[in-house]
Amino acid sequence: MMKVEFRRIVCATDLSDLSNQAVHYGASLAERFEGVLFLCHVIDLPVVSVHGAAYVYPQDYVESLKEDAVQKLESLMKGRKISWQPVVTAGPVASTLCNLASAEKADLVIAATHGRSGLKRWILGSVTERLVRTSPCPLMSITPFADKRETDSSQPVQFNNILVGCDFSVDSKAALESAFSMAQEYQARLHLVHVIEPVAYREVLLSPSLMDEVHVNLNTKLTEQMQAMVPEEVGNWCEIRTNCLAGKPYEELIKYATIHAVDLIVLGIRGRGLVDTMLLGATTDRVVRKSRCPVLAVGPKADSTATNSVASDDEEKA
Repeated sequence: MMKVEFRRIVCATDLSDLSNQAVHYGASLAERFEGVLFLCHVIDLPVVSVHGAAYVYPQDYVESLKEDAVQKLESLMKGRKISWQPVVTAGPVASTLCNLASAEKADLVIAATHGRSGLKRWILGSVTERLVRTSPCPLMSITPFADKRETDSSQPVQFNNILVGCDFSVDSKAALESAFSMAQEYQARLHLVHVIEPVAYREVLLSPSLMDEVHVNLNTKLTEQMQAMVPEEVGNWCEIRTNCLAGKPYEELIKYATIHAVDLIVLGIRGRGLVDTMLLGATTDRVVRKSRCPVLAVGPKADSTATNSVASDDEEKA
């Protein structure tokens, strides 16, 4: 099994309180993996029309914003003994972060799920789908509730319970590998969860007793499949729990994560069932808004050239 290491981390902040919580995660992971943190603030200046023409902000005004942002980033990192670099630039948030992650060969991008400027537009709504689809590396979103948990920002982040959504698709393999690796790194308990959506079986008309039997047999079969996906050596460093749930995926996963004090939810970007539903469209917003822990979205490695091109095209359309 390949070990996943986050050695080059791009952490985005809009300098709001919630966004600065993401900085804590970024700094903690950089320290844990002995990596470098690229602390990024993107100045997303609104387009203003003056007499039918786009207004161009004075260069000295933009530079003053950049200098102020650098000072605030340095203040955020004061006292932290890690390797880090400030990155302050102006432009569309999604494509700028995507291009930065590609240029720096990042292993991970971290950002809060909403903020007072560009990050809100980036994480919520259609921009999420574009960035998730084009990002060259996994994305960790720090939810609005994460900073309300009883955490000490002076202490390193610790993941004790990690949940990974499992839909048995080829595309979920990367998410499983990341979850296995994170569980090993943090000696965490690993929860493999599959959610059966009843709507998928609505055309099967059986009596209640037969439906109960089908449900039991299906749970047994799916549990065996999940257990078969776990490499034998994983049991040497963490406890594995497999669970089959029934209902709407985002509701069941969030409920499970809350009950079992999950610190991190890991999901694949594409899939034929659970993951596809989880990470595309309105369901994403619900998971991110309601989850009380960070959500790590993992997908196949994207070609950097195609990534930059698609991200730029999407920003223009937006």
